[in-house]
Amino acid sequence: MLSLLQTHLALATLASAAADAPIHFADLGIKNYLFAFNTPLGEFQLRWYSLAYLFGIVFAYWHVTRSLKTAGAPLAQRHVDDLFFYCTLGVILGGRLGYATFYTGGSTGIPSLWSQPGQLIQLWNGGMSFHGGLIGVLVALAWVCWRNGLSFLRVCDYIAVPVPVGMLLGRLANFVNGELWGRVAGPDVPWAMVFPDGGDLARHPSQLYQAGLEGLVLALVMLWLFWKTRARWRPGLLVGCFALGIGLARFITEFFRQPDAQLTEFAERTGLSMGQWLTVPLMLVGLFFMIRALRRPEMGSTASE
Repeated sequence: MLSLLQTHLALATLASAAADAPIHFADLGIKNYLFAFNTPLGEFQLRWYSLAYLFGIVFAYWHVTRSLKTAGAPLAQRHVDDLFFYCTLGVILGGRLGYATFYTGGSTGIPSLWSQPGQLIQLWNGGMSFHGGLIGVLVALAWVCWRNGLSFLRVCDYIAVPVPVGMLLGRLANFVNGELWGRVAGPDVPWAMVFPDGGDLARHPSQLYQAGLEGLVLALVMLWLFWKTRARWRPGLLVGCFALGIGLARFITEFFRQPDAQLTEFAERTGLSMGQWLTVPLMLVGLFFMIRALRRPEMGSTASE
C-alpha cells in the first residue's frame, strides 16, 4: 500500500532528524488521500482512513474464512457472511454512539450528541470511539451467535485474531491525516514532530506508538497463538489475550497521546485520560477470560490437527 510506503519514508525521516531540529509534519509531503478528482458536487477524495477501514474488514474476512479450514472451527462460511455484515454496522454505530456517550455532554464542553440526533448521524462531524465500536461488535456477534445457535465465546476467539491488523492500518491512517497527535515532547525525543493543528511545539507521534503496540505487536502475538499453538482449543483464551493486550497497549500509549481537547481537564483532575479509564475494565475482563481458559481442560485434546 502506498500509505505504508509513505509512512516508511516518514519513519526514515524521523530516524535521521537531529535532536535540536524537530520534524515538521507538513515537510514530509504526505497526502491523506490516494487520489482525488472533481465531480459536479465538488472534489471527491479517496482517503487513506476509509481504505484502512476497508482493508481491515477485508483482511479480517479473509483470515476468518481461512481459519474455518482448521479443525474444530465453531462456525461455517454462511455465518461468517452474516457476521461481517452486522459487525461492520456494529463498528460504525457503536463507534459513533460511544463517542456521543464518552466524549460529549457533561463537563466536556461539547453539547451531548444524544440530544442532537441530526448531528449524531453526521459521521463526518466529530469522532468515533474505539470502546464504543468494540461494544457494537460484541452486540452484533451476540445477535448472530444467538440466532444461529453458535458458541459466543469461541466465535469471539476467531474474530479477535485479525482485529489488530485493522488497528494497525487505522493508526497509520491517523498519522497520515496528521490527527490524534501526542503530548508535547521534551528535547530528548529526536523524532518529535510539529503537527499542523498542534501548535508550534514538537509532540510525540503517538499514532505510530499505537500502530506499533495496538497493531503490529498484538497482531503478531494473536496470529502466532492461533496458528502455532493450541490456544484456539481453550475457549476464551484468544479473546482474553486480545482484550488484555489491547487494553494494556492503549493504557501505555495514552501516556504519550494528547487527551481530547474537551477532556484535558478531566485527565488533569483524575491523573488518567478517558481512554485509560476505559481500558481498566477491558484489561480485567481479558485477564478473567485468560485465567478461566487456562484453568479448564483443553477442548479436543485428542483431535488431530
